[in-house]
Amino acid sequence: MNSDRGLTLIELAVAVLVLSIGSIAALRAADQSRLAIGGAADRLLAQIVARNRAEELRLLPPQERAALPTEILMGGQTISVATTTKTTAAGLTEATVTARAQRGGGAIFVIYLPVEPAS
Repeated sequence: MNSDRGLTLIELAVAVLVLSIGSIAALRAADQSRLAIGGAADRLLAQIVARNRAEELRLLPPQERAALPTEILMGGQTISVATTTKTTAAGLTEATVTARAQRGGGAIFVIYLPVEPAS
């Protein structure tokens, strides 16, 4: 009987394959994390713009809301802002503010506006 201990070539190849797959998975996860962190600034700026627009809608009378700009310059980026409104069953106005940065990061903010008294 041969009592040599050690790795065969097949065992070594399987070990290298398993380690390679694990390394590739770790590199892909790190790359995805980098991409997600890189877009955080865009999303943050879009969130700020969306919240500001929601507050403008809350504070301004309805006739002045239509004159609000659709593009805002913040943090050196142009943020596109779109607002859609609909009336709820309770008579409130649901305003959905969508803000999107040039590089793709965006935010959505929903606000419910009270019923305006008839003039």
